[in-house]
Amino acid sequence: IAAVHVFLNERPGYNLCLRPLEAPSSSVAVMSIDLGSEWMKVAIVKPGVPMEIVLNKESRRKTPVVIALKENERLFGDNALGMAVKNPKVTFRYFQDLLGKKADNPQVQAFMTRFPEYELVEDKQRGTVLFKLSDESFYSPEELLGMMLNYSRSLSEEFAEQPVKDVVITVPAFFNQAERRAVLRSAQLAGLKVLQLINDNTAVALNYGVFRRKDINATAQSIMFYDMGSRSTVCTIVTYQTVKTKDSGTQPQLQIRGVGFDRTLGGLEIDLRLREHLAKLFNGQKKSKKDVRENPRAMAKLLKEANRVKTILSANNDHMAQIEGLLDDIDFRVKVTRQELEALCADVFARVSPPVQQALSSAEMNLDEIDQVILVGGATRVPKVQEILLKAVGKEELGKNINADEAAAMGAVYQAAALSKAFKVKPFIVRDAAVFPIQVEFTREVEEENNIKSLKHNRRILFQRLAPYPQRKVITFNRYNDDFDFHINYGDLGFLGPEDLQVFGSLNLTTVKLKGVGDSFQKRSDYESKGIKAHFNMDESGLLSLDRVEAVFETVVEEKPEQESTLTKLGNTISSLFGGGSTTQETQENTTDNVQEEDEVPNGATKEEDHVSNDPSSEKQDKEKENKEGEKGTKEEEKAESQEAKEGEAGKESESGKAAEEESKKTDAPKKQKVVDEIEVEQTLNDIPDLLGDDMKKSTKKLQDLTDRDLKKHEREKAANSLEAFIFETQDKLSQDEFRKVSTGEERAEISSKLSEASNWLEDEGFAATTKDLKDKLSELRKLCKALFFKVEERRKWPDRLSALDSLLNHSTIFLKSARMIPGDDQIFTDVELSTLEKLINDTWIWKNETLAEQAKLRPTEKPVLLSKDIEMKLGALDREIQYLLNKAKFAKPKSKKKNNTTKSETSNKNATENEEKVIPTEQSKEEENKESEPVKEPPVEEKTDLPELGGSEAGNPGHAGEF
Repeated sequence: IAAVHVFLNERPGYNLCLRPLEAPSSSVAVMSIDLGSEWMKVAIVKPGVPMEIVLNKESRRKTPVVIALKENERLFGDNALGMAVKNPKVTFRYFQDLLGKKADNPQVQAFMTRFPEYELVEDKQRGTVLFKLSDESFYSPEELLGMMLNYSRSLSEEFAEQPVKDVVITVPAFFNQAERRAVLRSAQLAGLKVLQLINDNTAVALNYGVFRRKDINATAQSIMFYDMGSRSTVCTIVTYQTVKTKDSGTQPQLQIRGVGFDRTLGGLEIDLRLREHLAKLFNGQKKSKKDVRENPRAMAKLLKEANRVKTILSANNDHMAQIEGLLDDIDFRVKVTRQELEALCADVFARVSPPVQQALSSAEMNLDEIDQVILVGGATRVPKVQEILLKAVGKEELGKNINADEAAAMGAVYQAAALSKAFKVKPFIVRDAAVFPIQVEFTREVEEENNIKSLKHNRRILFQRLAPYPQRKVITFNRYNDDFDFHINYGDLGFLGPEDLQVFGSLNLTTVKLKGVGDSFQKRSDYESKGIKAHFNMDESGLLSLDRVEAVFETVVEEKPEQESTLTKLGNTISSLFGGGSTTQETQENTTDNVQEEDEVPNGATKEEDHVSNDPSSEKQDKEKENKEGEKGTKEEEKAESQEAKEGEAGKESESGKAAEEESKKTDAPKKQKVVDEIEVEQTLNDIPDLLGDDMKKSTKKLQDLTDRDLKKHEREKAANSLEAFIFETQDKLSQDEFRKVSTGEERAEISSKLSEASNWLEDEGFAATTKDLKDKLSELRKLCKALFFKVEERRKWPDRLSALDSLLNHSTIFLKSARMIPGDDQIFTDVELSTLEKLINDTWIWKNETLAEQAKLRPTEKPVLLSKDIEMKLGALDREIQYLLNKAKFAKPKSKKKNNTTKSETSNKNATENEEKVIPTEQSKEEENKESEPVKEPPVEEKTDLPELGGSEAGNPGHAGEF
């Protein structure tokens, strides 16, 4: 057995054990996309890779949001950005500003003014805008965004090495319902499953809290995040503290307390001001008779240079702006100072502090309650912005302890992992806030004095400003008994300025028409109406939806015990014995939707007024409220009981009489049953119409055709590159010694001639060749060179394979000798097993020596007889036999020795008896004796024939598999 351990420890470069590979996991990766106006950051979570930023094809951690649509080519990211100067008309940027907006929106008009190279036309069907490339080619902003999302998906799949479909996308907090729906449509066009649209400020706050979980306690701490990006600015106040939950115990929570924003304040505004300044300076030089503003390519060059100069001026006081061949081959060079830039953007910098005041006002907080102000976004690196912001918040310093570029992407991917069922993450409660209030409006007839009827317009707030979501609400209409309409609109937006209101768009969201109300009332004429209930839901993405509308009725059910069948009575009796006790009426009630009624009279309202409440089917607040009311009732009952205990006997008798009377009343009280009728709902969007089914299919097909075209082009380019690489590599190999040694001059000449012919064909006709032609040409050349490459490859494998075989043979021989030296009483191997091993060792030696001798007689140019696969087969067979014996030794139980406590007489009698019965065993009896003494084989040995063999199906001897 000691020899076995030596054998295991002294075998260099070879492992006896073949461990099975784990089956590859299914697609469980999730991703996040931080979709900025200028840059896009993608993060991913997959098994073994927790929260990692995805690198693009240029190995950068962020990708420009740019798409170039040439005639037969589509470029993304950095490649497309290079086209912005060469061909700006087909290079699309900042198109997110057009999402969810009609053609007459001021922001659309501003986009056309700033980027005159784009030709925008109105979509007559939806009222939005389209990018026109030609008379037949039009693209909507949703389609362009869908292309960008699909590109980000391809980057994630390449990084994850598996398909990725689930995603969390960041959007600005000020995106309204139309803009959020537009992002979801774009994701649908890209084939992505959106787990959530998370506000970028919320994603940043989540990232901050996740990595500081230990610092969060029951004491609330408020953090202000000031995020100035390329296109917009958002200031957010977030409160962190631990809260108790029923399911997970005490967990950290973030709550959005206040939000202030400026839609158009960002780094792009500074770039545009500096571009205009540079254009005036160039025109002032009068080196060209043309106006540089009228040349799209020149303006694209100026915008690129303005961005570069702005970045450098963040760390320097002055810098030279220079562009070669700006217009008419005229070079442009001018010095720009930081003071000039700040003077140009004085009105822009004046807009830095108002979002702070808006956030504080909406949160009803003051600066003293803010513990820290943290900077987020690339534009906050501008020194003037930090200077103004520091004065506005009144702090000693601004926090820069967060990755300003990647915080949103990392927070969003954490949320993606939490929403996905494939990962288990530590809970972190997120209570987001709806920036814009939403209300329900409806009109109905009311009866005034002198029986005069008039129309009254009513408003009911569904979600107040900064109301937390996700959340469900129910509004009850109590005075309708026929079909009617109501409207879902935005509430009071007085906190927005006039310009923001114009950019915001339509204040009317949806018109809802209810059908079947009158039929329901006629059908339930004998029932008492409990109102028409509309169930609303604001989901995790901040999108409002009307789930369903129901007509709720209630009726009195009279019990008739005498009419109950014997079987029903028996069932009720058995149910009551086991704690059920439900009546037939209750069972029937459970067949309808379990709708719990709200209080019919809200604060300050009459009984018949319509009112809004939280949805009792989903809101925990109502359940907690019911529990509290129940506890309150229980305490009152206990108080009453103690009061009864203090009274005299007469009082007790009186109370008992009253109790009996009350019990009698309860018994006689009628039981009620609820009935719910589903009401048909017809909804009409009033802001931006959604894409209809056919239009959605057309857009999906358009994008899919572009993707297929890109894939075909990529496949063709890959085939052409593979063919070209094979030609050059093979031509180089023909001059190498190892290839010349195994080939004749005629073979090399033939191969060289074919390679030259293929190279000429690729240069002359390759540009028009199809992917199949290129692959066929490559396959033909590989077939021609197959024999040559095989001989070289075999000679490369011989040294290592033969060395491994020699090592295994030597160690196997040592093992065999050691095994034979084990004493007879301790022997664990049978003669058959040792003989089998010995024969296998000898046969392997003979095969090796004979094959090497036969190979030595052959010329190098001839096909070898010593093949690496044969060596591997011999290695596998010998290794399996050794492994079998090692496993047997590993699981063999040591034989117990008898204690030497017998007397001399007993010993002598025993020896005499043994001498009398001693028989010389035959060879067959020895084998049987060995088989009887052979230990029981353990499972690893029994399953040896089921394990895979190294060297393919040609391996002969069954046993344990090995690897080289």
